[in-house]
Amino acid sequence: MLVPAITIDEVSDATITHLAAYALTGDVLVVPSPSAIPELKSVLATTSAWVQFPERASVDTIVSTLDAGAVKAALVYSSSQQPTDPSSAFQQLPADRLALILPAIPTAETASLITQYKAYVSAFIVPPRALLNSDKLPQLAEAAKGVHLLVQVDTLPSLQLVTELDKLSINIVIPTHFLSFGPAENKLNIGEAFASTLKTDRPDGLFPTIVVDEQQVALGLCYSSAESISEAVRTKTGVYQSRERGLWYKGATSGATQRLLKITPDCDKDTLRFVVSQSGPGFCHLNTRTCFGADSGITALAATLESRKASAPAGSYTQRLFSDPNLLRSKIMEEAEELCEATEKDEIAWECADLIYFALTKCVAEGVTLADVEKHLDRRSRKVTRRAGNAKPKWEGVAMGGKVNGTTEAVEVVKNVAEAAAPPATVTAPAMVEVEEKKEIKMKVYNYADTTPSERTALLQRPIIKTDEILARVKPIMEEVRRNGDKGVIDLTEKFDRVKLQHTVLKAPFDPSTYAIDPTVKKAIDQAYDNLYAFHSAQLDSKPLVVETMPGVTCTRFHRPIERVGLYVPGGTAILPSTALHLGIPAQVAGCKEIVFASPPRKDGTAVPEVMYVAHKLGVGCVVLAGGAQAVAAMAYGTETVPKVDKICGPGNQYVTAAKMVAQADSSAMISIDMPAGPSELLVIADEHSNPAYVASDLLSQAEHGVDSQVVLLASNISDAHLAKIEEQVRLQGEALPRADIVRESIGKSFVLRVQGREEAMRFSNLYAPEHLILHVEDAEDLLPLVDNAGSVFVGHWSPESCGDYASGTNHTLPTYGYARMYSGVNTLTFVKHITSQMLTREGLDRLGDTVTRLAEVEGLEAHRNAVAVRLRDIRAGRE
Repeated sequence: MLVPAITIDEVSDATITHLAAYALTGDVLVVPSPSAIPELKSVLATTSAWVQFPERASVDTIVSTLDAGAVKAALVYSSSQQPTDPSSAFQQLPADRLALILPAIPTAETASLITQYKAYVSAFIVPPRALLNSDKLPQLAEAAKGVHLLVQVDTLPSLQLVTELDKLSINIVIPTHFLSFGPAENKLNIGEAFASTLKTDRPDGLFPTIVVDEQQVALGLCYSSAESISEAVRTKTGVYQSRERGLWYKGATSGATQRLLKITPDCDKDTLRFVVSQSGPGFCHLNTRTCFGADSGITALAATLESRKASAPAGSYTQRLFSDPNLLRSKIMEEAEELCEATEKDEIAWECADLIYFALTKCVAEGVTLADVEKHLDRRSRKVTRRAGNAKPKWEGVAMGGKVNGTTEAVEVVKNVAEAAAPPATVTAPAMVEVEEKKEIKMKVYNYADTTPSERTALLQRPIIKTDEILARVKPIMEEVRRNGDKGVIDLTEKFDRVKLQHTVLKAPFDPSTYAIDPTVKKAIDQAYDNLYAFHSAQLDSKPLVVETMPGVTCTRFHRPIERVGLYVPGGTAILPSTALHLGIPAQVAGCKEIVFASPPRKDGTAVPEVMYVAHKLGVGCVVLAGGAQAVAAMAYGTETVPKVDKICGPGNQYVTAAKMVAQADSSAMISIDMPAGPSELLVIADEHSNPAYVASDLLSQAEHGVDSQVVLLASNISDAHLAKIEEQVRLQGEALPRADIVRESIGKSFVLRVQGREEAMRFSNLYAPEHLILHVEDAEDLLPLVDNAGSVFVGHWSPESCGDYASGTNHTLPTYGYARMYSGVNTLTFVKHITSQMLTREGLDRLGDTVTRLAEVEGLEAHRNAVAVRLRDIRAGRE
């Protein structure tokens, strides 16, 4: 395929037309002057364009251009900017939006650069000199497997070269002065070049062509030839190959013409899709919009509304909506409210259909088409930066069964907003500038006394996890590792983490360079290790339990370590050597013979050195360089280099949790897990004696874990003024955090519940069963007897949750999502199993035997009865 390269010094109407024409058959590469970049943004939303940036372009400029709609940013390679540099675009932007333009260097060095940067970009553009060594192109194609490879040309290529490179999945970047839309000397015809890369097994050499409209609705099926494709590109209209009449210019006689918007081949390049704007009554000769009968759905509704706008019957409801903007506005707001209140599946669909009807009526009334709406959707899908997604202040808090902060009726709020938002008599059009609003860091507030039983139940729920969807994604990953071992781990790590591993594990003894860390960090890890070891070693049974249940009958229980354990240390949005300590120390204390760590690698494929230091200190046997479900699968089933374990422990995201549960349920894996786990959570009980700054800091310490974390504040008899101080501290401290954007999202899922007294607070807390429970109340220790369900409790103002997370000695791997009702956190006993034994003397069996034989008879288990009876006969024979 061809990628036309267009140099632009200024953006004009002619520029826009030029770009659209060259983009008919694929993407274009725009090479703008620095002054043209800001103007170019107005064009990118509707053009499939890559934009080439100068070597020293700022990341902000690149981001804003991608946000404007550029498909990819093409960056010029610079030896001074390494892909691992945190300030580089390679670290700050998604790989699928970046391309790298490589310098004119030998093929071997080019292949090496491709390998080095492959995890950070999705396309490579190599210079013309690559064609001078065309026999080496397969080598480059192999190095670039999985991403796009393009070759620039500085001379006119032949059709044969275009075809040969396409067979290697190599595209050509070609200056537009070499291209033409029709026959021209010393030019390459774009249509012919496009057709030269297509395939067909039909005897007539034609290509089936699906014709769709702007919404991708199929209008009909046609056929194309190399000649008709060239003519369609030249005329920018729908031109096809009739099997009976030759070239067919759609609408030439009927008037139902088509404006050609895009031609794309399918994955096998033997079928085409023409995207067109259809005029006239429709595509079909029967004057229907499609050859498949009447249109349906949203596109049919839009067409009907367009027709009604032109000729709606006088007095009809649709005519009233078009002529009365206030009525239309009211209906949109009414239907939006009804959709928000709907709960049943069919009811939601019904109310959504109503809202779409009135929203489309608004669009049609103002001359806005579905295509216009979809342009905005497409543009937003290309944005790199995202809005926080918060509601505007006037809508904030409209939730909980029609209440705001548990008190104000939503219906009244909607009415008030409708009145306040009514348009003034004269309106000055604002500048067309999109403002990124930052969500306020603020928790929702409810009053327990004002909530209904159903609302209280809703407050106990965590953010929904779509278990079926996650399991459907996880199971194929697990199976891939099970079938392909190390290769599966390597391929999946490259796919999901964009990291190309050279090997899957690091085996002990570890190279000291892998755990070289800052001395102050080492000192902190060492102190945390000592405290954790002291607490966890105290948990281990010092001697067997021996009980003589009756004379001559002795029962014993003793522990043995689980031999092989796999410990999952998350990576993701934070580096977590603390988790390595909290999992590894109880396993070490328990005496596990083989400890395996699994932790996601860094972008360069290396392990986190802080985690490696913990692994070295604990005597871990190997570290698996993988995360997610593939890491769990590797430990559960074993691979060529990853040992199979007997138990997997450790926190992780939803996919890690699902993978652990899948493995535990698979009898062929033969493993157990510590517990189900979900996102981090924390519940604070605070009264009027609490320190607002301390309360806020504890809430934020968990809110920063991830956007799906949840924190809850139970405000026990707190005054409005004191609660306002806590809220202000949450806002001020939250805004100052490096992970403030994460906090905005998690705080939005969190809430304050005002309760009357400590007993009411404890009842709700035990129902919620939090992972972490913090008691910011007077005489906090007195509440401990009331705690029935919690992962870990932090008592008093001087016991921040952070100490438990790191170094106080208790374990931070705790049950979440309400599982504290039935699970304990990780502890030393997590890594041992208990074995029982019993020893009966002759006299003991004589005393117990009749009880056993009678119970065996009741259950109908004769062999059980007989095993005791034969012995009893011997014991009692001498007495007869």
